[in-house]
Parts: sequence; structure tokens; C-alpha cells
Amino acid sequence: NGPQVGELALERSAATFDVLGAESTGQIGYVLSQALASVGCTAAPIVTQVVVDPQSDAFRNPTKFVGPVYGPKEAHALAESLGWIVKPDGEYFRRVVPSPAPEEILQVDAVKTLLEHSPNVLPIACGGGGVPVSRVPSRPETLIGVEAVIDKDACGSKLAVDLEADAFIILTDGGGIWKNFGKPDAQEMAMVTPEYLLGTKAGKKFPGSMGPKIEAAIGFVQNSSKKGVFAAIGDLKDAADIMSNREGTIIKEDNVENSVVWRERSAETEEVMPPKLTQDPPKYG
Repeated sequence: NGPQVGELALERSAATFDVLGAESTGQIGYVLSQALASVGCTAAPIVTQVVVDPQSDAFRNPTKFVGPVYGPKEAHALAESLGWIVKPDGEYFRRVVPSPAPEEILQVDAVKTLLEHSPNVLPIACGGGGVPVSRVPSRPETLIGVEAVIDKDACGSKLAVDLEADAFIILTDGGGIWKNFGKPDAQEMAMVTPEYLLGTKAGKKFPGSMGPKIEAAIGFVQNSSKKGVFAAIGDLKDAADIMSNREGTIIKEDNVENSVVWRERSAETEEVMPPKLTQDPPKYG
């Protein structure tokens, strides 16, 4: 949602990020439901409000990248003229805004109702991380918007835990979790434990992309009340093969030899290189 909500913020500088989040959530839900309808699946997008702590440390150290990338001079000029906070994103710079952790998903019962009573309707929730809100301390039933952008992967992980899901799958455009990503000696993890990922700080070099996905996957596995759950990260085009672990990376607590299993490629696929890191400034990160 970072690129989408950042683009909206450029178009409408007077709008607050909770309102922009609601707009991008609606856009994402519309596009997904339209695509699903083309293959015979009825979907119900839900504009999801998500309670966050307005006193969170996230507001003192903004980390969520939004909008396009900029060169150093342009980023500095925008920060000076518009009061933005900008931080490096790879070799370029992007605007950052607070990204507090999701604490409560207010429409979770609506999602459960659809799943239990309308199995032929697919709910779409927490699009773009949902709409950040907080409760008024003196009147907890009253909600107010919060200037922030919740990480979509963190919100999806929270939703999966609340729904007591058996699995939480994150689809990407770069495959699963890689060691030495983008390099000739890159290796993809086929299966791994949360403890191994935490111990090796996997994804920390990519805080704007893979890092949050790995944290969300770990969070689901460790916070779920069910036994035997797993998370998975893999390429959208490989979605059908991720469940059987033919592609992507599965994250789970048990039955992982030596805490990590590296994917072995056959002779037919050994020439396939891992995704490359772009050398040109993309419009969006």
C-alpha cells in the first residue's frame, strides 16, 4: 500500500493518512474483487478499521516507506519544503510515515460471519493494512483517525491469528526467502523455523520489502493458538505450488531438519537465476 497511499498523498496533500488509507483500501478491494469475478469468484471487500496505539514508539521513529523513490537532492528539497521525513531505501530515498502495530481489527466478526455463513463469498479485508484508528480514552467506543500507515503484512498476520487460520500465505513478485538475494550464489529456503530467521536477522537488509513479510510470517506462527500452523512466502505465479512446498518458503516450528532446508534445483532449472536487484530508479519501491 505504500506506493498507492503515497501517490494519493501527492494528489491530495490536505487529506489525512487515515482517510487516504480508507481510499486505497477501497481501491485495492475493488481491483481484487473485479479480478476474482472474472474467474467466477464473488468477493466482498471490507473497509477495515484497525486500532493502533497513538503513543507507540512508531510515531517517534517513522519507518513505513510511501510514494515514489527520489534521488538525494530531490528528497532533501522535498523534506525541506513539505516537512517530510525521508530515509534511504536502497540507493535512493523515500518518504516515511509512522507504522504502528495493529492491535485490534474491528471488522473481524464481519469476516468470520462471511466465512461461516456465506462460504461462496470471499471476504477481502485489511487491504493496504487497513484504516488506522484509535479509541478516545474517556470514551473507548468513540474512534478517531490516526496519521499513519499500517503495514499490510503485519495486519494480515494479525487477521490470520484472529481467524484461527491454519496457514498464512504471503504472495510476492520475488519468490520466497533468499540468502544472498540477487547474487549469483543466492539460495532459496524451502523450509525454515522462526528461530532460524530471527537468529540470522533474515530480511533486515530489505526493510521496505521482504523484512516486514518475514516478521509477519514469524508473528503468525508464534502467536497462533493452534498447533501445526505454518506461514509461507512465495511468488504469485507459483501460488498453486507453494502449499506443497514445491516453490516458495514455508515457515513453521516443527519437523525442520537443522532449522533450515535449502531448496535444491534440478538440472533443468539450475540455470534459472534468482530475482535481480534493479540498478535503475523505479517509480516505486
